[in-house]
Amino acid sequence: MNYRDAGVDIDRKAGALKAAAGKIKETYTPEVLRGIGAFGGMIEISRLKDMAEPVLVASTDGVGTKTLLAVQTGRYSGLGFDIVNHSVNDLLVQGARPLFFMDYIASARLEAEVLAQILASLAEACKAVGIPLLGGETAEMPGVYQEGGLDLVGTIVGVVDKAQVVDGSRVQPGDVVLALPSSGLHTNGYSLARRVFAGWNLEEPRPELGGRSLAEALLEPHRCYLREVELLQREGLEIRAMAHITGGGVFENLPRVLPEGLGAEIRRGSFPIPPIFELIQRAGQVPEQEMYRVFNMGLGYILVLSPDTAPIARQLLPQSYPVGYIMESSGIKVV
Repeated sequence: MNYRDAGVDIDRKAGALKAAAGKIKETYTPEVLRGIGAFGGMIEISRLKDMAEPVLVASTDGVGTKTLLAVQTGRYSGLGFDIVNHSVNDLLVQGARPLFFMDYIASARLEAEVLAQILASLAEACKAVGIPLLGGETAEMPGVYQEGGLDLVGTIVGVVDKAQVVDGSRVQPGDVVLALPSSGLHTNGYSLARRVFAGWNLEEPRPELGGRSLAEALLEPHRCYLREVELLQREGLEIRAMAHITGGGVFENLPRVLPEGLGAEIRRGSFPIPPIFELIQRAGQVPEQEMYRVFNMGLGYILVLSPDTAPIARQLLPQSYPVGYIMESSGIKVV
């Protein structure tokens, strides 16, 4: 008996990693000392000495059950962008910039071609935001994961000068809530979406989705907001708070960055709701309150700005939407 008989094929995994090594190394910056193949990735950080008080910011998250749709449809090329962009956005909320990314890919059985596609996607996503894919873990664990299951998780580390941390402390009543649109579900709400569309043809073009299929709409990659935030900061605009609208929707995520005693009013009709959400709500008979609690509903990333700053930001970011304002209350109201 050997390891392959037990469900773990070392050669298959090694072959896929070797095939992806070139793309992974393309993400390396001059600061990378050791990467793929090392017991631990190494990155030189002497450039942080230019900061008065550098603060490291770290986050770990996963793609969740969106991976099951990728397996079902055979579409894996967006998964790397999902986890990298999600992770970058989480750091960005505090004002941090990413330094490096590490991945975790696991399944009961990792097919070489699937693993190669996911690793290539991770590398492309890291390259797009200018950070190295410094290392990771790839594991076959039959018995822990069910057949056909796939887990994709990422850890990101970034840095921000302490004086530049965005912590929401300057938010005041009357401040404007400016939203950057999402590309779709991003990486949240897929257990409900999969339940709603169980048995549906995922590849059939649908008029209500503008001719796109459910597979295309549901697997649209998570959007990254790094460039938009950097643009505002280069122009010297003060961003008083930011929120990445992920699991829990705007109801759960926006209050996380607001001072105690402050809430927000979000106006219906002030932003476009992607048609995929309208289809989920209609097909699943999901109450509106539940939709806003589970999904981003088109609000991908939120900026809180002073009333004087918001119009300037709106000009710089024409795809943004003023969707509400900060008020003295607790919680979020959608009116």
